[in-house]
Amino acid sequence: MKGQTFFIVGVIAAILIAVFSVLNVESVPVNLLFVQTDWPLILIILFSVLLGAIVAFALSGIRMHQLKLEMKKLKEQKSAQIDESEEVNTPPSRMKKDHKKD
Repeated sequence: MKGQTFFIVGVIAAILIAVFSVLNVESVPVNLLFVQTDWPLILIILFSVLLGAIVAFALSGIRMHQLKLEMKKLKEQKSAQIDESEEVNTPPSRMKKDHKKD
């Protein structure tokens, strides 16, 4: 259900961007540091949307990687605590048997 909602919102956003872009087809001056050119406004709008999507995707990917590392670290801490608690909760009679086996 959540995937369908994102898909529908994405399609609506794409339609709105397409309509907005088609309504703005005149050429506008664009300053690229030392050069000035005239580009159709539709290209500038589509390029800006594409660049924004790439930046958002990259930032979300970085955040997901950070969360995966944090989850891995927490799992390691949890397993270490479980191992430690098992050692503490081992009855003395069992500990002596375990030491004799070594």
